[in-house]
Amino acid sequence: MSNHDTKTLDQIKFSVLDLAPIVRGGTAAESFKNTLNLAQHAERWGYNRYWLAEHHNMPGIASSATSVVIGYVAGGTQSIRVGSGGIMLPNHAPLVIAEQFGTLEAMYPGRIDLGLGRAPGSDQLTAEALRRDPSNGHYFPQHVQELMSYFDEKSKYNRVRAIPGEGQQVPIWLLGSSDFSAALAAKMGLPFSFASHFSPDHTLQALAIYRRQFQPSAVLDKPYAMVGVNVYAADTTEEAEFIATSHQQQFLSLIRNTPGQLAPPVKSLEGNWNEFEKAHVMKQILSSVIGNPEEVKQQLQAFLNETQADEMIVNSMVYDPTARLRSYEIVAEVTGMKK
Repeated sequence: MSNHDTKTLDQIKFSVLDLAPIVRGGTAAESFKNTLNLAQHAERWGYNRYWLAEHHNMPGIASSATSVVIGYVAGGTQSIRVGSGGIMLPNHAPLVIAEQFGTLEAMYPGRIDLGLGRAPGSDQLTAEALRRDPSNGHYFPQHVQELMSYFDEKSKYNRVRAIPGEGQQVPIWLLGSSDFSAALAAKMGLPFSFASHFSPDHTLQALAIYRRQFQPSAVLDKPYAMVGVNVYAADTTEEAEFIATSHQQQFLSLIRNTPGQLAPPVKSLEGNWNEFEKAHVMKQILSSVIGNPEEVKQQLQAFLNETQADEMIVNSMVYDPTARLRSYEIVAEVTGMKK
């Protein structure tokens, strides 16, 4: 791509990905208050959408009942789009998701997004507790089709009807951390969001497959790609590096199979991890932007140059809610959203 084709930060949209972190010593109730507070600020600062992610059996993540939290955020905001990043479809009957998102769309018309993932978002034991068949992921394309059919009034499935849901225009996105969903989103002509915030190695390959194989559809005439990015922005580089250590500790606990609540930041992780663990964490969070406002602007532009994304969705697992707000505010400032 030639230089004059390169997009600038003020030409694309920015959104928020929130896992509703429960911090060490905190509660889910506090987490939800912080989520709504961030959503209200994000709306004021010009963010495009606010997505919540489904995870189960995770002590540090409060967004397991994703549809409920989406309703809470949509009810406390005015105009920002609110949705799932994503609903893990193997965990659910497509009819139930059509009804839930049909209900949300009826309550908050024109503001609800339905992002769908193929991973279970949990472990085998949790999948069993959710009463789901482990092979469900293999049927993801069929389940997406079935779900879409419930929104379609003319569908062949309509002996079973999603009420509310039927006839509603809820934008469906496919989410992925590998090539599979990229190819499926291309084939179905759907918008695609890639989880580069935790699967950076596959980002460019997945985007290339999506764009190359894209087939226009009733909802989209050309590819639309969003990428996830971890951002730790603060007024000084030192402060940004400090607040980023909470997320690094969270990844470390996942590697050790000891997930917990979001830990307070530390001055250094040296001595806390071995060389293998450090390399593994750093590889996972390669698509992370850490620094002061000027550094954040440069790093975001570099990531945009690389991905040519149409939109970026920002994840910031920050322990202190005030520091988290400031991180998102800096992104809004350096990208031209917040005037």
